[in-house]
Amino acid sequence: MGSPELARTLAELAHELRREVSVLIDRRGRILSVSVADAKAAELPTLRAGENRLAGYHLLHAHPKGGPLSKGDLSALFLNRLDAVSAIDAKNEGQPGMVYTAHLTPPGTIGEEEDWRILPPVPVFQIDDFDLGAQVSALEEEIARAARTRESKKDRERALLVQVDQGEFDAEERLDELGELALTAGAEVVYKELIFRRNLKAGTLVGAGKLEELTSKAYHLDADVLIFGQELGAAQAREIEAATGLKVIDRTQLILDIFALHAQGVESRLQVELAQLRYMKPRLLGAGAKLSRIGGGGGSAAGGAIGMRGPGETKLELDRRRINDRLSFLEKQLEGGSLRREERRKSRERNDIPVVSIVGYTNAGKSTLLNSFTHATDAPRRVLVANKLFATLRPTSRQGFIEGIGPVIFTDTVGFIRDLPRDLTRAFKATLEEIGDADVLLHVVDAASPGADTRLSAVNRILEDLGFLEMPTVVALNKADAAEPDLLAREIDRMDGVPVSALKNIGIPELKEALADAIGQVQRQEMAQREEAREVATQYR
Repeated sequence: MGSPELARTLAELAHELRREVSVLIDRRGRILSVSVADAKAAELPTLRAGENRLAGYHLLHAHPKGGPLSKGDLSALFLNRLDAVSAIDAKNEGQPGMVYTAHLTPPGTIGEEEDWRILPPVPVFQIDDFDLGAQVSALEEEIARAARTRESKKDRERALLVQVDQGEFDAEERLDELGELALTAGAEVVYKELIFRRNLKAGTLVGAGKLEELTSKAYHLDADVLIFGQELGAAQAREIEAATGLKVIDRTQLILDIFALHAQGVESRLQVELAQLRYMKPRLLGAGAKLSRIGGGGGSAAGGAIGMRGPGETKLELDRRRINDRLSFLEKQLEGGSLRREERRKSRERNDIPVVSIVGYTNAGKSTLLNSFTHATDAPRRVLVANKLFATLRPTSRQGFIEGIGPVIFTDTVGFIRDLPRDLTRAFKATLEEIGDADVLLHVVDAASPGADTRLSAVNRILEDLGFLEMPTVVALNKADAAEPDLLAREIDRMDGVPVSALKNIGIPELKEALADAIGQVQRQEMAQREEAREVATQYR
């Protein structure tokens, strides 16, 4: 804790300098540093404490204007996991008054509203009566015991979600969607917050004060991950990570992780790895060893390049070369997959079977609708159906039948999402090219969830980017049985859609009639074009 003599010296210095003076003391009683600064700005070692241990330092400082522990003192105690922090109330003429001390409490401590416990103040001559060593040992033992208990109960990562609202009308909906993404990735969402910021902070996005609050939340809720709904720059992620001590993930990285988790086929895994490398390339330069975590998922040969560096080659150059080589390899592999899909498409064209591509926002019920069309109840014809985002990552084709048309190929595509990461759009463009070979698009919209028009617009923007927006389209308002009647009626008028329930097989005949009309119209147009071409050819002959 220090000595009465040290406390008097600090009080005198603080009075003379009219500034706070701080000393950092280790567990052996040695003074490691002296700072003319408050607790938050005091010089501290860069070594981080273990998860179940405190930092091993006690911060003793004097307040030249007197007073107990400040909010900054308590924040420094909590954020740096100090053994304790003590403030000396410097009286007139630099005489030390009462000494105020606080130490941390284990997370989940009953009866404690704060992250710390403030002890009763004592006169300066009693400063060394308190057995800080015994208190710290007991506290660390309690923290370790609580951590072991939590680990035995915890089967997945616990996440805090943050969505920054800059005035968007759908900010709350975006936060809810971020929660669904986190659940799909396997996280347990223990807290989520919508933070209004008209102007984002350059380094921390939400400001240092808000990060302190989030760190406190994570401490009490035993959270491991902090997930942001905005895309973070590499420097921002590092700064937030350093300030909170949590793993920091943004929305783009979360979506990439979900794709990596659910990718089944070889080609899907290659596409996901390609997207991950493109996204993480600026973040990985200078940290080439981390490439093994990504490369392993798709049979990567990213590891093993150590020892092959040439004379004078720097670590940065080696990292860049390894990433670029892997990107080139993946792109060549995917080109081969594109050629194979082209052969399958040509085979379908020779058979002259109409193709319907099912598109829509993720988790709108596309796979359930495909199973309903093809009467697939058992594997292997049955397509995977799950109440989660991006359950289907590769296009699946099944043959069905529509009265008046005959056999029809239905193709279930990967689900879309608003603000789809650019790297994912590029990686999956070859897969989405199959949409362009369809005769008709079946756009499935979840009519039971708020914001159906917003999700419709998000899908249309992606289709426009791919050049498919002008294709003949039938809109299916799925989950109509769970939708509010008034809301459903408005969406039917607005989107000119067909209400259906793929799960309960409601409205499927009416949807097939709408598809038959659209396919018939396409076939008549193609027939007219062929007839016109024959007439032109006859004239030239």
